Amino acid sequence: MKIKPFTLGLAVILQFISFTAFSQKKVDLNSLLDKNSEFIFPQTTDKISKALHTETVFYEDANEEKYAKWITEAGLGLYSGLGKNNTINEMFFEIPDGQPLIIEGLPYSLVLNKTTLEEAKAKFKKYGAKVQKLDNNSEFPGGSELIFKREKHYSTLFFDNKNLLKSLRITTELMSQAVN
Repeated sequence: MKIKPFTLGLAVILQFISFTAFSQKKVDLNSLLDKNSEFIFPQTTDKISKALHTETVFYEDANEEKYAKWITEAGLGLYSGLGKNNTINEMFFEIPDGQPLIIEGLPYSLVLNKTTLEEAKAKFKKYGAKVQKLDNNSEFPGGSELIFKREKHYSTLFFDNKNLLKSLRITTELMSQAVN
């Protein structure tokens, strides 16, 4: 069987696209993490921008609360509310628009779209991690959330209905499932 050059070229392009769409990417948060792979608080927007090699996007919500976000080259989105003097004491990590990316290099050595609920339960058992099912009105219907507290911060890991990590939130107080 003879393959036409056009068909061969198209097959190679499609394989490349599918490989890059599902490839694992690493985000470099090293300067923002301590020796235990935990996010260091408080932070500044300048330090985060420098570490991520991307600019801070500032915005406000309907209540005029101030926020900042960063979208890395790898496709990871970091989001935070801003405190006094634009200090950062909490952080949300997720992949915008649900892209099928695998992102490693997160706090606690977690990997978005790869770490499973069972792995996380075992890893954070020593912190009294608790699992709750997410309802159908949540961001990940049929999924689960795993919550634990380390020192002053709560960490909430959100898993989809396939038990894959989709989002990580590190906050100073617990937030409702409905908060996006």
